[in-house]
Amino acid sequence: MRVLAAMSGGVDSAVAAARAVDAGHDVTGVHLALARNPQTYRTGARGCCTLEDSRDARRAADVLGIPFYVWDFADRFHEDVVDDFVAEYAAGRTPNPCLRCNEKIKFAAVLDRAVALGFDAVVTGHHARLGADGLLRRSVDLGKDQSYVLAVLDRGQLDRSIFPLGDSTKAQVRAEAAARGLAVADKPDSHDICFIADGDTRRFLAERLGEAPGDIVDARTGAVVGAHGGAYSYTVGQRRGLALREPAPDGRPRYVLSITPKTNTVTVGPAEALAVSAVSATRPVWTGAPAPTGPIECRVQLRAHGSVVPATVRCDGAGLHAELHEPVRGVAAGQAIVAYRPDPAGDVVLGSATIS
Repeated sequence: MRVLAAMSGGVDSAVAAARAVDAGHDVTGVHLALARNPQTYRTGARGCCTLEDSRDARRAADVLGIPFYVWDFADRFHEDVVDDFVAEYAAGRTPNPCLRCNEKIKFAAVLDRAVALGFDAVVTGHHARLGADGLLRRSVDLGKDQSYVLAVLDRGQLDRSIFPLGDSTKAQVRAEAAARGLAVADKPDSHDICFIADGDTRRFLAERLGEAPGDIVDARTGAVVGAHGGAYSYTVGQRRGLALREPAPDGRPRYVLSITPKTNTVTVGPAEALAVSAVSATRPVWTGAPAPTGPIECRVQLRAHGSVVPATVRCDGAGLHAELHEPVRGVAAGQAIVAYRPDPAGDVVLGSATIS
């Protein structure tokens, strides 16, 4: 097959491209330029979206002996990922920009261009498995599993995707990179949001949304117990940085329970008030099967690297609804709920939706 290898400049995408070459594919490497002004992005070996990364990707392509190009997706990335990120926080939700980047950029805009240019598939370094049966499964390395952020892909996108690393641990990937002479073998993984140069999300949002002072209210008493400069600075489950004026009557710590943009209010309360047993979500995508016509028993994950709990899931015209068999704390609107079917060969992704 003629395949396009998306090369971020990190170790995973470099080894994924190498394995595609070994598999006999006709491979071309491409690095995505996502910054309108690259000088505003952080420097240092971060493994995602820096100036150094494009150079690292090119060097890896040279070692592999494959053609290499840089594609400019800065405007599309800004519109579909950065602007969406800001709008979601302004609406009181907590988005996952990596998930949105996969949905809108890597497996939509890039895949569409690749197909238009005659490529059969896109290869990435995501840690997930896509078997001969076409089903998306968790990686064997559960600590690095990225099936959660890939669950937004539809059947057509998965049919043109290749994930060569799903059967390897991260340690094995690094060892292979070193054996192949790839300079990125020991490059650190990226963890921060790539388009926030200094990692200060509050400052980034304040520059775009402005200061918007409001009240922090205790859920139990209704009393105003603090003030904030913008409700977008908070997320459900947050405990640190609240700067409350008075302690709780029982002296226990308080957490953010909800954010209400309409009244510009942040509501806080005890940890047990964070527990939820039911979740509703919109924009469902079913990757492993058609939308269920009745309730299904599965396991759901409610945030990246979050715990997995058994649930009963139903789908109707309004979206997806999950009854959790055990309460979960810190569930935030804007995150994804991903449904998995237990499987001896690795949990199968059934679908996902955006928590509302």
